[in-house]
Parts: sequence; structure tokens; C-alpha cells
Amino acid sequence: MHKKQYSLNPGNPYPLGAKPNSGGVNFSIFSRYATSVELLLFESSESEYPAQVITLEQENRTFFSWHVFVKELPVGTWYTWRIDGPHDPSGRGLRFDKQKQILDPWARAISQKNWDRGAACQPGDNLNRSMRCVVVDDEYDWEGDKPYNIRSQKAIVYELHVGGFTRHPSAQVDKPGTFAGLIEKIPYLKELGITHVELLPVMAFDEQDVPSGTAALGLRNYWGYSTHSFFSPHPGFCVTPEQGTHLIEFKDLVKALHQAGIGVILDVVFNHTSEAGTNGPVINFKGIAGDVYYHLDSYDKSIFLDYTGCGNTINANHPLVSRFIISCLEYWVREMHVDGFRFDLASALARGESGAVLHDPPVLWGIELSEQLARTKLIAEAWDAAGLYQVGSFPGYRWAEWNGRYRDVVRRFIRGDLGQIKELATRICGSGDLYEFQGRLPISSINFVTCHDGFTLNDLVSYNEKHNEANGESNRDGCNNSLSYNHGCEGETADPVILAIRKRQVKNVFTVLLLSQGVPMLLAGDEFLNSQRGNNNGYCQDNAITWLDWTMAERNADILRFVKMMIALRKRHSSLMRRNFLTGQVLPERNIPDIAWHGSSLWTAPEWENHEVRHLVFTLAGMDADETDLHVAFNMADTDLRIELPVIESRGWCLSVDTSLASPEDIVSPDQQHVLPGSHYVVPPKTVVVFENRLF
Repeated sequence: MHKKQYSLNPGNPYPLGAKPNSGGVNFSIFSRYATSVELLLFESSESEYPAQVITLEQENRTFFSWHVFVKELPVGTWYTWRIDGPHDPSGRGLRFDKQKQILDPWARAISQKNWDRGAACQPGDNLNRSMRCVVVDDEYDWEGDKPYNIRSQKAIVYELHVGGFTRHPSAQVDKPGTFAGLIEKIPYLKELGITHVELLPVMAFDEQDVPSGTAALGLRNYWGYSTHSFFSPHPGFCVTPEQGTHLIEFKDLVKALHQAGIGVILDVVFNHTSEAGTNGPVINFKGIAGDVYYHLDSYDKSIFLDYTGCGNTINANHPLVSRFIISCLEYWVREMHVDGFRFDLASALARGESGAVLHDPPVLWGIELSEQLARTKLIAEAWDAAGLYQVGSFPGYRWAEWNGRYRDVVRRFIRGDLGQIKELATRICGSGDLYEFQGRLPISSINFVTCHDGFTLNDLVSYNEKHNEANGESNRDGCNNSLSYNHGCEGETADPVILAIRKRQVKNVFTVLLLSQGVPMLLAGDEFLNSQRGNNNGYCQDNAITWLDWTMAERNADILRFVKMMIALRKRHSSLMRRNFLTGQVLPERNIPDIAWHGSSLWTAPEWENHEVRHLVFTLAGMDADETDLHVAFNMADTDLRIELPVIESRGWCLSVDTSLASPEDIVSPDQQHVLPGSHYVVPPKTVVVFENRLF
């Protein structure tokens, strides 16, 4: 930007944010109680002083919006706001500070180059230590790309961190830790067979938002659950963020994934912001309308109500805030072509005034009923940090839910706990007890055993206790009840017996997960035994603890092969990807039930109430005469299980999976399968077996 002084006209209140056109840029920001507003323009993201300060007058105000049109202002101009008004935190919840640099909440791209969180926590000027926004346009050649659409029952979701996926040197990419670096790994994702990536937060977040003890160790916020600019891709994932290339770099990623047949789901954080609580920084919302954007104590509005464990809770059902959230989601679908959203601590969005839980929260219904979001996948983490747990009862009908009950029962069963088979059967059939009575579907259940929050799958079978000392919180952070088991040795070991049973248990988890009705979600790196060395809360570890070590894919090629082939098995069986619930009723065209459970002998009921039983056997019929049937046995007991293979007219059974066997016998592709000569099979302890039948 040249040091000329740009001419102005009053501008328009809509759209909010900075909108360029051929004549210049229109700026608009909402602040009901502001008494004076200034727009600061900078030559670069690092300029020490503004090149022009524009003071808005009454002609620049329409109701509660302040606006100005800057003639001939080019795209690429950096800017912030300064807003003055009443400072009355206790009485009105207002925290105006005329010296503070304020980010535009609608900014499409921001820089954190000079950011100092501590300066934003203190009153007064932070001109040279603030973040800045940049004017960008949405022009982009999508080459005909549209949001990716695949029926949810066919989805296989893969949760990954954009930075950690490629930052390790073993990733061997040109631009590690960036959107561009992830593009370089798309061939791997395609070969693996997943249908969607679920990206941990990619909206601009505050990397300095960590506890003081953690910061003292030189650690920073890695996961990204500390959003401040919801319309901007995170600059830390961009190659040239100081050039304002955020949108282009993110769109390039989406387009490339779509071209590979992979959809994009964003993990979004609308339950809180990085402005934290009373002593947190003023970044944008606090300095504009903190009384509107946050839940505040009704008696002392300087106190932020915290249902998220992060210092504040967004007042999502206020009309203004609800509009902001829905507009933001629609923007990411319309302009960025994303295919879905996973909502962190989504139950916090069900809270109304004073934190009361609403039966029909306007923001959640507004999201569900938005025409622009109609083909978008909506996934709720259906709980918050204050005890609200809504798995099976989250408001709305189109929402899927992270099924925490699925996770826990599979962990217990695989570990060998008693009394799990009854609930396990319900969970692998799509959790009808949670969803069917509401008119919802198996696809309402997002089935997972591991995710970013907690142990990796390798660590789940390698550690009894968390080991989070490196986080700087004296191992107090993270989950204390991971339902894990180390199989005789805590952590790393060279014992071949322990290593063998751990690998078998990993294969058991993947097999159960990919045989379950609902939508499976895998954690990136689990497919090649990625480890975080027992750290089950890697939110601050932007280093080798959490980065994927790609040499593990070579060292554990047998597990990677197994997972690829299990994904392929799921994809070739429509019976595993049903949209409707199983009934147990006979299929007229096949004369066999859609699912049959077997007890001590074929076609007899399992001993559901016998808590000593640690095995489950069932037959799953193909959806039509051309699809092979499946006969499955889970045996988590310490003894062999002898099972009988059902007789189905004109069909013979082939062994497809036996997790007790070494690779490549542990999973066999259809072209290598052979019909078994006998009518029985012995399932070893801690083993899952799967049979597919063939027409004679």
C-alpha cells in the first residue's frame, strides 16, 4: 500500500467485514455501545505505525453498525480497528478500551506476526504487538469443483491435524506443516481408502493460549481449540500468510482433495474463543460487544460463565451471535467448498441465557434448517465441560454425534472386561437404543475408539496410565480413565510376546470398528501404530511427540496393510453400510434374517445376561443375492472358542480375517480366499474372525 491518503464516503452497513469491489473497499463492524470508532490502515502486517487513521463520524453509523468506504484501496491492505465506549465490566459487561487494536470478527485473513497475548491482556495500547487483518477477495478458479457429496452410510472419516500430519522430517514433503504439505500426502490418503478427512481446527487460533507453566517450557497451543477469527484460515498452516494467501492456499487443498474423491470436514470451535475469561486478552469480541457474545454472570458481569473449561462460553443463542455462527458456516461451504463440520463441545451451543439448557436451541435448529447447509454433514461432540451430556438426545434430527458410549464399550470389551456383550451388540448395530426411537438413523452414530483427545490406538494397548509430564501441568491434565491396558509392560518394550498381543488388539479394534453400522472414524497414524509415548493430551506438543513419524508406516507395514484391506472389506459389503436399522427379521428373497446372533450353538440366543461371557458371534446377510454374507466371531476370552459355520444354501464359507494370524494370512482378499472344508472353526483368545461366503 502506498502512503497516499485515501478518499472516503460513508459506505454501507452490509456486508460486515471488509468487502472489496472495483472502486475500493467497504468496511463495516457491529458495536452497539461504541461512542467512537477508528479504522487503521497499514502498509504491511509488520508496519510500526498506521499509514492512515480514519475516524468514523455519525454519517458512518447505521443503527449499531459502523461503516466506511475507502476509495481505490487495494486488496492486500492490512487493517485493525480501535473502538471506544463505556468501560463497565461488572455492571454491563462492557470492556471498551480506545487504545486496543481490535480484529475484525469477519476478517477473511489475519496475521499473527507481531502478536503478544500478554499485551492484549493488559489495558492500554498494543499497536505493535497486535494481530492484523488483511483485505482479500474471494475470487478463485475452482475449475468446476463443488462441495463433495457422498451418502453418510458410505463415509469413512479420518481425523488429522494439518500441521502434525507433515511436520516430521520423515513426511518428506516440500512444505511441511501446511495446507500445501497435506496436498502432497493425498496419494497416501487415497490409497488408504478413507472418504473424508476431518481436520482439527483450521480457523485462525491463538498459538500462545496455554497455561503459564506450559508456556514456560516453550510450548504453544497445537491442537487449535482457541479460535479468534472464524472466517480466516489459520496463518500457521499457510506458506505465505504475510502475503494474504490464506484463502488461496486453503482452497487449493479442498480442490485437490475433491479431485481425489475425498471430502473435507472441519472441526469447528463455536463454544468458546481464545479471549478466555476475566483476565484474558481483548482481541475482537470483548472489545466490540462482550455483553452480547459471551455468557456472563447475571449479578457480576465481569465474570464469564465457563461451560467449556476454557474461560468463557459463547452466547450462541443470542440472535446476533446465532447469525454470526450460521453466516460463518455458510461462508465455509459456499466460498471454501467444505463438506461438513464437527462441532467441538457442541452441547455448549444448546445453552441459553444464564446457561440454561434449551430444549430447542435456535442456533442448532438454524444450522440444521439452513438451505445452504442442507447437503453438509453436521457432527456434534454432544457434551460440554460442565456435565451436559447429550449423546442420543442432541437437539435436531440431521445431526450425527460422536458416540462416546460406542468408544467406551469397545475399549472395555477389547480389554477383556466382563459384562459387555449386550451393549456391544447394540453399539455395533448402530446404537438403535439412542437413535431409532427418535426417527434417526444408524448414520447418527459416529463410531470411534480413538481421536486426537486421548491415547493413540497404539498407546491404548501399551499404557495403563497417562504420561503427560511434558505438558508442564504435573500430569494433572488429560483423561484419568482411558480404559486402556498395557498387556504386561508400561510403554515401549522389546518383548515379542507383548508386542504380538498388542498388534493383535490393534487389529481387533480396527475390525470391530469397520464391521459396525454407523460412520467409522479413524485417528491419523493409528493405521501404522503412531505413538505419543503415553501422552493422552498432546494439545501443546507441536513437536515429535505428536507429529506423525512416517517411518512407522514402513516398520509396521503389516498393520497398515491390514487396515487398508479392512477398509476395502467394508466398502464391498453394503450390509455394513446400511442406512436403516437391522431388524433380525427374515429377508423374504433370501430366507435368512438380516442379522442372526448365535449363542452356544447356531441360531440360539447368546447368553446376554451372563456377565462371564466375553464372545459374540453373528451372521450378517448381504443386502441382495449378489452380495456375500458375513459370519463374524469376537472372542476376547482367554480361551479358545469353537464356532460352527451356518449352512446357507449353495454357498460356502471362506476365511477373510483372523487377527491371531501373522501378515499376510491375517486378512485375505477375495481373489485369494478358499472355501473351508469343515463346518467348524476354532477362534483363539483375543481374536476376531470374519468369514465371507461364496456361491458354489
